[in-house]
Amino acid sequence: MNADDSIVFVVDDDPSIRKSLERLLRTAGYSTETFGSVTDFLSRKHHSGAGCLVLDVRLPEISGVEAGEKLSQASYYLPTVFISGYADVPTSVRAMKDGAVDFLSKPFGDDDLLAAVRTALDQERQQSRVRAEVDQIRRRLASLTPREQEVLRYVVAGNINKRIAALLGVAEKTIKVHRARIMQKMQTATLAALVRAAQKAGIPETDRRPQL
Repeated sequence: MNADDSIVFVVDDDPSIRKSLERLLRTAGYSTETFGSVTDFLSRKHHSGAGCLVLDVRLPEISGVEAGEKLSQASYYLPTVFISGYADVPTSVRAMKDGAVDFLSKPFGDDDLLAAVRTALDQERQQSRVRAEVDQIRRRLASLTPREQEVLRYVVAGNINKRIAALLGVAEKTIKVHRARIMQKMQTATLAALVRAAQKAGIPETDRRPQL
């Protein structure tokens, strides 16, 4: 059994497919919810926990690939397994380029579907850890003063204290104080760790004095 707190969402307009997949996934130990359309799925209360999506490529209201884009716009970042009853190579290629975990053609084997779901959930757990780490880094960044954030950008760009001091028109010892406070607030013990944290949070680099 693969029971955990994840939810596998199935979106397919064919009731028999939904019922079959629900039975298979529940037998494998997964919590499952099924929907006949993307609209029905989006009308559900937003799921912020672990999960993945099994999505039919050809839906009456919208194609599966377009649905994936619509879900992203709704801040749904669930790893997706596309399923299709048509051998549509261009669509499958587009889906994979857009980040689909897998693309299965109907009829597919139970083991193939379950393997794809396991991969999707593993990917989601990994992405969840990354998101949690980035959120933590951003909370620490928010504790920096505007000047400390400015100094941090120069540090990330590889500038030494003397150059940063010259660019900002302050004493070098002042930059040393700022850097020490930045390291403390960011909870990083080394410069390399500080740079990695800033990069993960998307802090832009700067190596020249900003225009006033």
